[in-house]
Amino acid sequence: MKMIAALLASAIIAGPVAASPLSDAVKKDMPWLLTLYRDLHANPELSMAEVKTSAKLAAEAKKLGYDVTTGVGKTGVVAVMKNGPGPVLLMRADMDGLPVIEQTGLPFASKVRGTSLAGVESGVMHACGHDTHMTAWIGAARQLAAMKDQWSGTLVMILQPGEEIGVGAKAMLDDGLYARFPKPTHALAFHNTGQMVAGNIGYAPGYVLANVDSVDITVKGVGGHGAYPHAAKDPVVLASRIVGALQTLVSRELDPQDAGVVTVGSFHAGAKHNIIPDEAKLLLTVRSYKDDVRKTLLDGIRRIAKGEAIAAGMPEDRMPDVTIREAEYTPATFNTNGLTESTAALFKARFGEGRVQHLPPTMGGEDFGRYYLADKSIESFIFWVGTVPKDRWEKAERGEIELASIHSPFYAPDAEPTIETATEAMVIGALGVLRKK
Repeated sequence: MKMIAALLASAIIAGPVAASPLSDAVKKDMPWLLTLYRDLHANPELSMAEVKTSAKLAAEAKKLGYDVTTGVGKTGVVAVMKNGPGPVLLMRADMDGLPVIEQTGLPFASKVRGTSLAGVESGVMHACGHDTHMTAWIGAARQLAAMKDQWSGTLVMILQPGEEIGVGAKAMLDDGLYARFPKPTHALAFHNTGQMVAGNIGYAPGYVLANVDSVDITVKGVGGHGAYPHAAKDPVVLASRIVGALQTLVSRELDPQDAGVVTVGSFHAGAKHNIIPDEAKLLLTVRSYKDDVRKTLLDGIRRIAKGEAIAAGMPEDRMPDVTIREAEYTPATFNTNGLTESTAALFKARFGEGRVQHLPPTMGGEDFGRYYLADKSIESFIFWVGTVPKDRWEKAERGEIELASIHSPFYAPDAEPTIETATEAMVIGALGVLRKK
């Protein structure tokens, strides 16, 4: 989820937060939280296999007095604390690591290896910062449990599996999240970013993260000898035409004010220099915000694939196969205006205007939006917390280094200011919803 660096330049200086009982309490917790963070970082688990991670954090929530249920949506955790009448606030953190071999050089770097649901064995790393999410989640849970005299309502703290593969939120909802537990009136989460100074906060109202679709195209041909192309039907040439034509979907078929992305991330065909293969395979990622734009792009992919095949003289029984991987679809995430603006105002009052930035939306994906889409009466807000050490940010600004983005094997958050800020921000956001009148 890459931000636009120019818009963040004014946020380089992360000013101190004024002393308060909350900030003092969070600072006092930091040694324990950092120990937990390093443990989570060193022991990541892949999507839908977060067994030890969920058990560890569920045990901590139980110690705090939460009513804890495990195994929701396979490995998810729901921790409920009822504290009188009032709103019901869902606060989410995601748990899964990525199939990435860590190369940060940290003393607590992951050496874990695992096998994904797709059967691929690899190193495992918290390269998306879910370890900081979980640490701040339990940090906020601790503070809110100790501050029950300052809020009224119900906390539904959830640890979600499978965010990286876009299935975890749906799994928890399908397992009765809104039927078995108090149904939220509000939902809150954060995601860290490798494009902001550690301890700064970014936010945006409205669409903030994109629809994500994965599309497979199998382009059929008639194989033959590379020296006699006239005797074959070359799927490499046909697939190349399809790749080129797909680029016109965004440039010529969408309203220029509507966002969309069609990226061909993989093109595989053939095995030898002088053999024309009988098929080529394309793998696409497709991004949008609006449902009608999503439909335009997906319908257009089907139309272009077939149209180019017809133009190439392919018979009807050799038309391309286009598969939309609906099970992997992640819907766009929408920040409702009321909760977004009120919480952003609380952040600015607490952390200062210079540390809280209004940012543009991104075409990255995040399945937190499913909690709102399951019931659009819910107020929903996800924000960003920066993770880049200030000295590295300044070097990047001077062009001396490149910043490691999330999902990079080199991504290493500046953990202390990231977790401290995120913990306090989640508590402030919660109190904004639940504070006693």
